[in-house]
Amino acid sequence: MSRQPEGPPPPPVVQKLRIRYAKRGRLRFTSHRDFARVFERAIRRARLPIAYSAGFSPHPKVSYAGAAPTGTASEAEYLEIGLAEATDPDQVRDTLDAALPPGIDIVDVVDAADSPAKTLAELIEASRWSIELPGVSVAAAQKALDLLLAQTTAPVERATKDGTRTVDVRAALVTANVALTSANGPDPAAECARMDLVVQHATPAVRPDDILTALRMIGALTTPVTPLVTRLAQGLIDTTSPEDAQRLTDPLHGSRRSDSAVSP
Repeated sequence: MSRQPEGPPPPPVVQKLRIRYAKRGRLRFTSHRDFARVFERAIRRARLPIAYSAGFSPHPKVSYAGAAPTGTASEAEYLEIGLAEATDPDQVRDTLDAALPPGIDIVDVVDAADSPAKTLAELIEASRWSIELPGVSVAAAQKALDLLLAQTTAPVERATKDGTRTVDVRAALVTANVALTSANGPDPAAECARMDLVVQHATPAVRPDDILTALRMIGALTTPVTPLVTRLAQGLIDTTSPEDAQRLTDPLHGSRRSDSAVSP
Protein backbone atom coordinates (compact mmCIF):
# COMPACT_ATOMS: atom_id res chain seq x y z
CA MET A 1 0.00 0.00 0.00
CA SER A 2 1.45 3.38 -1.04
CA ARG A 3 2.13 6.00 1.60
CA GLN A 4 0.12 9.21 1.60
CA PRO A 5 1.41 12.60 2.77
CA GLU A 6 0.02 13.77 6.07
CA GLY A 7 -2.42 16.66 6.25
CA PRO A 8 -5.14 17.86 3.91
CA PRO A 9 -4.56 18.04 0.14
CA PRO A 10 -3.55 21.42 -1.30
CA PRO A 11 -6.35 23.79 -2.38
CA PRO A 12 -7.54 23.19 -5.95
CA VAL A 13 -6.89 25.52 -8.90
CA VAL A 14 -9.75 28.01 -9.15
CA GLN A 15 -8.21 30.30 -11.78
CA LYS A 16 -5.67 29.94 -14.58
CA LEU A 17 -3.79 32.97 -15.85
CA ARG A 18 -1.82 33.15 -19.09
CA ILE A 19 1.22 35.41 -19.06
CA ARG A 20 3.33 37.01 -21.77
CA TYR A 21 6.79 38.09 -20.67
CA ALA A 22 9.95 39.43 -22.30
CA LYS A 23 13.65 38.64 -21.93
CA ARG A 24 15.71 41.72 -22.73
CA GLY A 25 19.30 42.89 -22.64
CA ARG A 26 21.72 40.70 -20.71
CA LEU A 27 18.86 38.56 -19.41
CA ARG A 28 18.70 36.88 -22.84
CA PHE A 29 21.54 34.70 -21.54
CA THR A 30 19.27 33.29 -18.82
CA SER A 31 18.60 29.60 -19.41
CA HIS A 32 15.08 28.24 -19.13
CA ARG A 33 16.00 26.38 -15.93
CA ASP A 34 17.41 29.54 -14.35
CA PHE A 35 14.35 31.52 -15.41
CA ALA A 36 12.04 28.93 -13.83
CA ARG A 37 13.83 29.33 -10.50
CA VAL A 38 13.73 33.14 -10.74
CA PHE A 39 10.05 33.07 -11.64
CA GLU A 40 9.10 30.83 -8.72
CA ARG A 41 10.95 33.15 -6.34
CA ALA A 42 9.10 36.11 -7.86
CA ILE A 43 5.78 34.36 -7.25
CA ARG A 44 6.66 34.04 -3.57
CA ARG A 45 7.80 37.67 -3.34
CA ALA A 46 4.60 38.84 -5.00
CA ARG A 47 2.60 36.72 -2.51
CA LEU A 48 0.44 35.26 -5.26
CA PRO A 49 -1.97 32.53 -4.12
CA ILE A 50 -0.28 29.96 -6.35
CA ALA A 51 -1.74 26.45 -6.37
CA TYR A 52 0.51 23.44 -5.75
CA SER A 53 0.54 19.85 -6.87
CA ALA A 54 -0.22 17.10 -4.35
CA GLY A 55 2.29 14.56 -3.04
CA PHE A 56 5.45 14.61 -0.94
CA SER A 57 7.17 17.20 -3.17
CA PRO A 58 4.57 19.82 -4.07
CA HIS A 59 5.38 21.99 -7.07
CA PRO A 60 3.80 25.31 -8.04
CA LYS A 61 1.29 25.02 -10.86
CA VAL A 62 3.32 26.66 -13.64
CA SER A 63 3.44 25.42 -17.23
CA TYR A 64 5.66 26.81 -19.97
CA ALA A 65 5.18 27.04 -23.74
CA GLY A 66 8.29 26.70 -25.92
CA ALA A 67 10.95 28.79 -24.20
CA ALA A 68 13.40 30.67 -26.43
CA PRO A 69 16.95 29.26 -26.65
CA THR A 70 19.56 30.64 -24.26
CA GLY A 71 21.28 33.68 -25.77
CA THR A 72 18.24 34.95 -27.68
CA ALA A 73 16.16 37.90 -26.58
CA SER A 74 12.38 37.70 -26.73
CA GLU A 75 9.35 39.94 -26.62
CA ALA A 76 6.92 37.02 -26.64
CA GLU A 77 7.45 34.23 -24.11
CA TYR A 78 4.38 32.55 -22.62
CA LEU A 79 3.45 30.57 -19.55
CA GLU A 80 0.37 29.67 -17.51
CA ILE A 81 -0.09 29.63 -13.74
CA GLY A 82 -2.80 28.11 -11.58
CA LEU A 83 -4.07 30.08 -8.59
CA ALA A 84 -5.88 28.80 -5.52
CA GLU A 85 -7.74 32.12 -5.21
CA ALA A 86 -9.24 34.30 -7.94
CA THR A 87 -7.05 37.37 -8.48
CA ASP A 88 -7.28 40.36 -10.81
CA PRO A 89 -4.96 39.76 -13.81
CA ASP A 90 -3.82 43.41 -13.86
CA GLN A 91 -2.80 43.14 -10.20
CA VAL A 92 -0.86 39.97 -10.94
CA ARG A 93 0.90 41.69 -13.84
CA ASP A 94 2.01 44.64 -11.71
CA THR A 95 3.09 42.74 -8.58
CA LEU A 96 4.84 39.98 -10.50
CA ASP A 97 6.67 42.45 -12.74
CA ALA A 98 7.88 44.35 -9.67
CA ALA A 99 9.20 41.12 -8.15
CA LEU A 100 11.25 40.13 -11.21
CA PRO A 101 14.74 41.47 -12.03
CA PRO A 102 15.09 44.18 -14.70
CA GLY A 103 15.27 42.57 -18.12
CA ILE A 104 12.59 40.00 -17.40
CA ASP A 105 9.39 41.95 -17.82
CA ILE A 106 5.73 40.95 -17.61
CA VAL A 107 4.00 42.28 -20.73
CA ASP A 108 0.45 41.00 -20.36
CA VAL A 109 -1.71 38.76 -18.16
CA VAL A 110 -5.15 37.39 -19.06
CA ASP A 111 -7.61 34.94 -17.55
CA ALA A 112 -7.45 31.61 -19.42
CA ALA A 113 -11.22 31.27 -18.98
CA ASP A 114 -11.62 34.03 -21.60
CA SER A 115 -9.95 31.85 -24.26
CA PRO A 116 -11.71 29.00 -26.11
CA ALA A 117 -8.44 27.03 -26.32
CA LYS A 118 -7.75 24.51 -23.56
CA THR A 119 -3.96 24.94 -23.69
CA LEU A 120 -1.43 27.51 -24.84
CA ALA A 121 -0.01 24.93 -27.23
CA GLU A 122 -3.24 25.10 -29.23
CA LEU A 123 -2.63 28.81 -29.79
CA ILE A 124 1.02 28.67 -30.84
CA GLU A 125 2.30 27.15 -34.07
CA ALA A 126 5.06 29.52 -35.22
CA SER A 127 7.51 32.21 -34.12
CA ARG A 128 8.57 35.44 -35.76
CA TRP A 129 12.28 36.12 -35.35
CA SER A 130 14.46 39.15 -36.02
CA ILE A 131 18.15 38.42 -36.70
CA GLU A 132 20.40 41.48 -36.77
CA LEU A 133 23.65 40.93 -38.67
CA PRO A 134 26.20 43.65 -37.77
CA GLY A 135 28.88 44.03 -40.44
CA VAL A 136 26.76 42.25 -43.07
CA SER A 137 25.42 44.22 -46.03
CA VAL A 138 21.82 43.91 -47.18
CA ALA A 139 23.05 42.58 -50.54
CA ALA A 140 25.12 39.81 -48.92
CA ALA A 141 22.28 38.82 -46.58
CA GLN A 142 19.74 38.82 -49.43
CA LYS A 143 21.99 36.66 -51.62
CA ALA A 144 22.46 34.09 -48.85
CA LEU A 145 18.74 34.05 -48.10
CA ASP A 146 17.80 33.64 -51.77
CA LEU A 147 20.11 30.65 -52.08
CA LEU A 148 18.55 29.07 -48.99
CA LEU A 149 14.99 29.68 -50.17
CA ALA A 150 15.83 28.13 -53.56
CA GLN A 151 16.44 24.78 -51.88
CA THR A 152 13.76 22.13 -51.49
CA THR A 153 15.41 20.91 -48.28
CA ALA A 154 18.15 22.31 -46.07
CA PRO A 155 19.21 19.70 -43.50
CA VAL A 156 21.35 20.90 -40.60
CA GLU A 157 22.89 18.71 -37.92
CA ARG A 158 22.77 19.81 -34.31
CA ALA A 159 24.60 18.23 -31.38
CA THR A 160 22.32 17.45 -28.41
CA LYS A 161 22.78 15.60 -25.14
CA ASP A 162 21.09 12.61 -26.80
CA GLY A 163 23.36 12.67 -29.84
CA THR A 164 23.26 14.37 -33.23
CA ARG A 165 19.87 15.39 -34.63
CA THR A 166 19.04 16.61 -38.11
CA VAL A 167 16.51 19.39 -38.75
CA ASP A 168 15.18 20.65 -42.09
CA VAL A 169 15.55 24.43 -41.97
CA ARG A 170 13.89 25.04 -45.33
CA ALA A 171 10.72 23.14 -44.42
CA ALA A 172 10.23 25.28 -41.30
CA LEU A 173 10.61 28.68 -43.00
CA VAL A 174 7.19 30.21 -43.69
CA THR A 175 8.33 33.68 -44.78
CA ALA A 176 11.67 35.48 -44.84
CA ASN A 177 12.89 38.90 -45.91
CA VAL A 178 15.88 41.22 -45.50
CA ALA A 179 15.93 44.88 -44.50
CA LEU A 180 18.44 47.54 -43.46
CA THR A 181 18.62 48.49 -39.79
CA SER A 182 20.90 50.44 -37.45
CA ALA A 183 23.70 48.45 -35.87
CA ASN A 184 23.70 48.05 -32.09
CA GLY A 185 27.49 47.79 -31.96
CA PRO A 186 30.18 50.45 -31.37
CA ASP A 187 29.50 52.03 -34.79
CA PRO A 188 25.74 52.73 -35.09
CA ALA A 189 26.31 54.18 -38.56
CA ALA A 190 27.70 50.90 -39.90
CA GLU A 191 25.51 48.99 -42.30
CA CYS A 192 23.61 46.18 -40.63
CA ALA A 193 21.26 43.78 -42.36
CA ARG A 194 18.26 42.37 -40.52
CA MET A 195 16.40 39.21 -41.41
CA ASP A 196 12.75 38.86 -40.41
CA LEU A 197 11.68 35.23 -40.38
CA VAL A 198 8.51 33.32 -39.55
CA VAL A 199 9.45 29.80 -38.51
CA GLN A 200 6.91 27.04 -38.03
CA HIS A 201 7.30 24.98 -34.87
CA ALA A 202 8.18 21.35 -35.47
CA THR A 203 9.71 18.36 -33.72
CA PRO A 204 12.65 18.67 -33.46
CA ALA A 205 12.43 22.45 -33.33
CA VAL A 206 14.29 24.61 -35.85
CA ARG A 207 16.19 27.28 -33.93
CA PRO A 208 17.65 30.58 -35.14
CA ASP A 209 21.18 29.18 -34.88
CA ASP A 210 20.11 26.34 -37.21
CA ILE A 211 18.97 28.93 -39.75
CA LEU A 212 22.27 30.80 -39.45
CA THR A 213 24.14 27.53 -39.95
CA ALA A 214 22.14 26.86 -43.13
CA LEU A 215 22.82 30.40 -44.39
CA ARG A 216 26.55 29.88 -43.85
CA MET A 217 26.58 26.43 -45.48
CA ILE A 218 24.32 27.15 -48.45
CA GLY A 219 24.63 30.91 -48.89
CA ALA A 220 28.27 31.35 -47.81
CA LEU A 221 27.14 34.01 -45.32
CA THR A 222 29.89 35.35 -43.07
CA THR A 223 29.03 37.05 -39.77
CA PRO A 224 32.02 39.03 -38.41
CA VAL A 225 30.01 39.99 -35.32
CA THR A 226 27.76 37.68 -33.31
CA PRO A 227 24.19 38.13 -34.63
CA LEU A 228 21.56 39.51 -32.27
CA VAL A 229 18.48 37.29 -32.29
CA THR A 230 15.10 38.39 -30.92
CA ARG A 231 11.80 36.56 -30.91
CA LEU A 232 9.14 39.17 -31.72
CA ALA A 233 6.01 37.03 -31.62
CA GLN A 234 4.46 33.61 -31.25
CA GLY A 235 1.02 32.48 -32.34
CA LEU A 236 -1.05 31.03 -35.14
CA ILE A 237 -0.09 31.86 -38.71
CA ASP A 238 -2.40 34.41 -40.35
CA THR A 239 -3.57 32.72 -43.57
CA THR A 240 -6.06 35.38 -44.70
CA SER A 241 -3.63 36.59 -47.39
CA PRO A 242 -0.06 35.76 -48.46
CA GLU A 243 1.32 39.14 -47.42
CA ASP A 244 -0.03 38.59 -43.90
CA ALA A 245 1.69 35.22 -43.43
CA GLN A 246 4.48 36.90 -41.46
CA ARG A 247 1.92 38.08 -38.92
CA LEU A 248 0.88 35.84 -36.06
CA THR A 249 -2.33 35.99 -34.05
CA ASP A 250 -1.87 36.81 -30.38
CA PRO A 251 -2.24 33.74 -28.10
CA LEU A 252 -3.72 35.95 -25.37
CA HIS A 253 -6.08 38.09 -27.44
CA GLY A 254 -7.18 35.98 -30.39
CA SER A 255 -7.44 38.04 -33.57
CA ARG A 256 -5.18 40.81 -32.31
CA ARG A 257 -1.73 40.61 -33.88
CA SER A 258 0.89 39.38 -31.40
CA ASP A 259 3.62 41.50 -33.00
CA SER A 260 1.54 44.57 -33.79
CA ALA A 261 3.22 46.61 -31.07
CA VAL A 262 6.75 45.52 -31.92
CA SER A 263 8.66 47.25 -34.70
CA PRO A 264 12.06 45.62 -35.26
